[in-house]
Amino acid sequence: MRRQLSMLVGGTAAALVGALVAASSAQINAGPNDRSARPVNLMSAGPDDIPQAPALGGIPDAPPDTTTGLDVRAKVAASEAAQNGADISFTVLDRTTGQTLTGGDDAPFPIASVSKLFIADDLLMQVAKGQRQLTPAEQQSFDVMLRSSDDSAADVFWGDGGGNAIINRVSARYGLESTSPPYDGNWWNTMSTTANLVRYYDMLLDGTGGLPASQAAAILGDLSESTPTGVDGYPQRFGIPDALFAETVAVKQGWMCCWNGGNWLHMTTGVIGADHRFVMAMAALQPVDDATARATMTQVVKTMFPGGRI
Repeated sequence: MRRQLSMLVGGTAAALVGALVAASSAQINAGPNDRSARPVNLMSAGPDDIPQAPALGGIPDAPPDTTTGLDVRAKVAASEAAQNGADISFTVLDRTTGQTLTGGDDAPFPIASVSKLFIADDLLMQVAKGQRQLTPAEQQSFDVMLRSSDDSAADVFWGDGGGNAIINRVSARYGLESTSPPYDGNWWNTMSTTANLVRYYDMLLDGTGGLPASQAAAILGDLSESTPTGVDGYPQRFGIPDALFAETVAVKQGWMCCWNGGNWLHMTTGVIGADHRFVMAMAALQPVDDATARATMTQVVKTMFPGGRI
């Protein structure tokens, strides 16, 4: 989606700026069944201190502790991005251990095409309840909206579903307390946070958001077939898919220009691993050209997860 990022008013503008404050620190909330566990104190780190992922070899009987050193690598990644003028905000969840890694100020910001997830979720809930059916043409539009970020399809489904009411319904079902409808009625200005987006994916996967498993599978299936470029020709492989090239991923990307005259806003979000073990959402704001901004986001993920896998 290549929309011009509307200038937000009042507190909303301040919220976006706060949301993407440079993520010079990160924290891990640890505990196999407690995602609100006490944060672990972090070490300071430099580029030479980045712990590397273990060498690839045979498949272990039990999954390795992939969070070892991740907090340090995340700090380095965000610091390097900040040196290039990028402000990064991110949340990563290990759904097996319950560990959560966060960085940056998690205040709400406009989520661009990532809001198509909410449009899709609400539409499929209506289908599940028997309130409507999708024609073959609508099903095709639905798939292209998620796989290739088709704005025209989103416009139609947004209007059919009642616009802002879609966000209210989805937020209520998933308990997304930091997610709110767009102030101007345009779906791309839906406000959320990386933490809320990770919560959404996690609850979509385990069914606690209310969407039936078959409908959730339809969303994830489309995200797993994300195309290299969007309908508008914009490259969609930045961040998670390019950096985690050795993993099975299902992603929804977002992008908008321009904030304050020259900043690109990019988002990379999705589910990682054949077993859907990891969920990640990351946002970046950078006053450079779009190609450089995409490369910055990809490098952040690569630094956090060397070797193309988590």
